[in-house]
Amino acid sequence: MSEPAETATQEYTYADYLTWPDDERWELIDGTAYAMTPAPSRRHQEIHWHLIEQLAPFLAGSPCQAFSAPFDVILPKSNETVATATTVVQPDLIVVCDLVKLEERGCVGAPTIIVEILSPNTSAKDLREKMRVYERAGVPEYWVISPAEKWVQIYTLNKRGRYDAPVIFGDGEQAPVRMLPGLAIDLGRVFAEARKSESG
Repeated sequence: MSEPAETATQEYTYADYLTWPDDERWELIDGTAYAMTPAPSRRHQEIHWHLIEQLAPFLAGSPCQAFSAPFDVILPKSNETVATATTVVQPDLIVVCDLVKLEERGCVGAPTIIVEILSPNTSAKDLREKMRVYERAGVPEYWVISPAEKWVQIYTLNKRGRYDAPVIFGDGEQAPVRMLPGLAIDLGRVFAEARKSESG
């Protein structure tokens, strides 16, 4: 199958997605194909690394596992199978505690935690379209990190299956991970390289 077009009116599925070139990265949101941005910036990579650096020791020996993009997260609606799923995303970082959801290519169903690190090209999608599908899929905890503003917005699912207003933490604060009791992410460490770049 030829590669998709973001302006196409066709509704794509995960079965279509699997036929696209391996050297290109795409996401599907409700059947619409979105080309992934070029390689993440250095600041994006630094923030990602500092998150993993704090997550990994906590997860060691636990039933939960962390995965970084490219790693498919397939979120079928109630009337869809995996093959006919119209939403497939590649978050920057996920934590999965229900390991039966894991397959060779990714995770089928809602991860326990999803983290998206904003970039100028993805911020609107991460804060609008992706948040909507994560809420619908029942992702319990969704983190949005702004490298430029040095803040984290944390959305948690309430008993009605909706995201409450986000709790916001800034540079230098400790951001607790609700779904991993006992873990708080030191945002001073997460944003350390960004501060060095600005002062240098």
